Amino acid sequence: MIYKKIFFAAMLALPMTGQAKEIEWYSGGHVSYSVQKKYGTVVEKALEMFESDMQAVTGKSVHQKSDGDIEVYQLDMVNNKELKVLDKYQVPYQKFITKQDAFWMGVRKGKVIIVGSNGRGTAYGILELSRKAGVSPWIYWGDVKPMRQKRLTIDDHFETLQSPSVEFRGVFINDEDWSNRVWDHKKLDTRLKEGEMGPKYYHKLFELLLRLRGNALWPAMHTGTTAFFKVRGNKEVADSFDICVGSSHCEPILRNNVDEWDHNKRGNYNFISNRKQVEEYWRERAKETAGMDALYTIGMRGIHDGSMEGVKTKQEKLQGLQSVIDFQRQLLAQEVNKDITKVPQVFIPYKEVLEIYEAGLQVPDDVCLMWCDDNYGYMTRLSDAEQQKRKGGAGVYYHLSYWGRPHDFLWLTTMQPGLIYNEMRQAYDHNARRLWIVNVHDPKVAAYDLSLFMDMAWDINSVAPNTIQKHLSDWLKQQFGEQAGAQLVKPMTEFYRLCGIRHPEFMGWNQVELDKKKYDRGWSPVQDTEFSADEFGNELERYLADYDAIKKQIDQVEKTLRPELRDAFFAAIKYPVYGAAAMATKQLQAQEARHIGKPSSFHNDSEALESAVRSWNAYTEIKDLTEYYNKKMANGKWDGNMNMAPRDLLVFQEPTLPGKLTQEEITKYSNSDPVDTKLDTDRSIVRNACDYSSASAGAQTVEMLGHSMKAVALPIGGSLTYKFYADDGNAVLRTALIPTQANDKGDIRYSISIDGQPPIVYSLKEKFRSDRWKQNVLRGQAIRSENIRLSAGTHTLEIKALDAHIIVDQWMIDYDIDRQFYMFPIKPAL
Repeated sequence: MIYKKIFFAAMLALPMTGQAKEIEWYSGGHVSYSVQKKYGTVVEKALEMFESDMQAVTGKSVHQKSDGDIEVYQLDMVNNKELKVLDKYQVPYQKFITKQDAFWMGVRKGKVIIVGSNGRGTAYGILELSRKAGVSPWIYWGDVKPMRQKRLTIDDHFETLQSPSVEFRGVFINDEDWSNRVWDHKKLDTRLKEGEMGPKYYHKLFELLLRLRGNALWPAMHTGTTAFFKVRGNKEVADSFDICVGSSHCEPILRNNVDEWDHNKRGNYNFISNRKQVEEYWRERAKETAGMDALYTIGMRGIHDGSMEGVKTKQEKLQGLQSVIDFQRQLLAQEVNKDITKVPQVFIPYKEVLEIYEAGLQVPDDVCLMWCDDNYGYMTRLSDAEQQKRKGGAGVYYHLSYWGRPHDFLWLTTMQPGLIYNEMRQAYDHNARRLWIVNVHDPKVAAYDLSLFMDMAWDINSVAPNTIQKHLSDWLKQQFGEQAGAQLVKPMTEFYRLCGIRHPEFMGWNQVELDKKKYDRGWSPVQDTEFSADEFGNELERYLADYDAIKKQIDQVEKTLRPELRDAFFAAIKYPVYGAAAMATKQLQAQEARHIGKPSSFHNDSEALESAVRSWNAYTEIKDLTEYYNKKMANGKWDGNMNMAPRDLLVFQEPTLPGKLTQEEITKYSNSDPVDTKLDTDRSIVRNACDYSSASAGAQTVEMLGHSMKAVALPIGGSLTYKFYADDGNAVLRTALIPTQANDKGDIRYSISIDGQPPIVYSLKEKFRSDRWKQNVLRGQAIRSENIRLSAGTHTLEIKALDAHIIVDQWMIDYDIDRQFYMFPIKPAL
């Protein structure tokens, strides 16, 4: 087997002498390794995983022996004799001995040598060799079974030195109510009480984190989940994997308030009126965790995701939170380390806390400032020039799933890769390099997006604006092989485009809290979408046809797979694609049935019945897909992990049709052909942002971002220019931008100018949870419109960034000023 060499930006390239050749580290006998005399428990865990991996690859057990073909060393526990061996091998350990989590791997004297700066670094190096043997990080969580090999080789000149771009990298298991918590109780921690996510679950999660080169966890903490530290064995398994355990924005000092604060015994969770009880509550956990790797969140909010109790005015909030932080610092110095600067601490200015911070809250310089997105993937704030100088650095709390306004997305994980890249790269460039935590309700369903996030946290230069699709391609090939992976790139790129136009969870055009209040008052849940069957050659059917096209493509790929990869394919590809397509069909065809049919004549209207049956069948398809996922896929291994209707929101319910279908009608109309569509721009001029005539220096096209899939990011003062031919008449100019935020206290403005006329300036700055902000994040675009008058002939449009973080997606000139539609009528720039 000839290996595809994957080189990272952090690789150490040494001069080569002579022609490279392959050496065998497995050729039909047994993979063998040796390890130094003393090493950390995380190395032991990694070696256990490696042995299991090699068993899967070779079909044979792995032997540990003194003269193994692989030698493993952990620098912070190495003895003098072992250090001399490294000197003999000329391992450049001085280059990384002081770097946390770093590792070097290379070939010396016919052996594969793995050297880590610490236990985690050594573990990453061991599992890097698993990757090179064809083992996916998703071997367990994704059921990606490696191909059997009779021979494993490596270039005799190969060596790599890797170290993380971000110090702490990990996940927050959140809103786990309908996925991991149910599955764990059914399949892993079966002897524990319901709600107790225990050591068997976290053992599997920590294995995944090691494979993804992570080192941090915010444990599950939602209502109904027992606190992490209350479940026997959880702390011990975290310690054995050398995982740094932290807690979310509303869980200071590692306390899960939802489950641990006892009102009956302690009173109100109020630092102002019940200070002694709150202080003792925090002290108990500080004592318990003093000896472990921990990330202590400081500050205070409510019991769960609410404001701090006992303070009302701005001044009271500022003084109250300041007194909390001052005490917590004193507490940590007393119970964890007298040198408080050596205790990792995190302050998270999330939601209302950001306003208090900006009002003058004093956060000590050694504390990490952890900035947050708006829950929909757009960073709200980043460190300014002064904050970037802080010793504690900065971090990011990012969402790949979310429960809340304007709408949850807790079913699938469909965040556009280009958005993840753009926002995380911006964060890194603003010195957010201390801690990256990503919110997921289930790592399995988030597999690709989570892999991208963790790859960037490990090596920020592993992805660039023009290599995001290549990253997806490499990931698909890692899971499904070179041929199948290459064939999946096109349909999966299209899948992320369609989900970028509208997340599957948003297809009901509902808003969660708003709809619940209306529904309680007897309000009908029926809500039409903005997709039109009457405009641009029927954009509604065209959207569905695009889904149908990628379904056909992945069906063809599925036929070429090794049989043992069918479960992996169903979970990572088929379920999300078919599920999203069915959700779109359910909602849009129900809308068509309501528009076409009348309740009084519905059963005599064949056209309305065709749409209604398509909608109903799509609903039943989601049920069937989910049943297969839980009960049959991987022989029921994941039973309970997939829920097609988290929180039972309106979007997941049966379609609302003009009448109840009979079984006879369903049978009769189930084979109806979909409506043929053809894109018709119909008196409009449309461009994707990347199709510019000229661009100023610094303009950067970002792949897999926006409705166009190639949105263009502009620096301050940067501009894009377009030449176009227009007819005479009145029109409306619509510009669509990615709804990014200012990331500072300033504005986020751009201007448009036609034919050099005075520019018209727009601001994208929106108040959190304002109506326009909600529409922006649900659509994935911020649209600004301007009525214009054009003469016949050639014209020029300039779009200019007046502030940072401007990303242009599409623009459109429409002579039908009052037209109602959803998608700009143009093919994507794939």
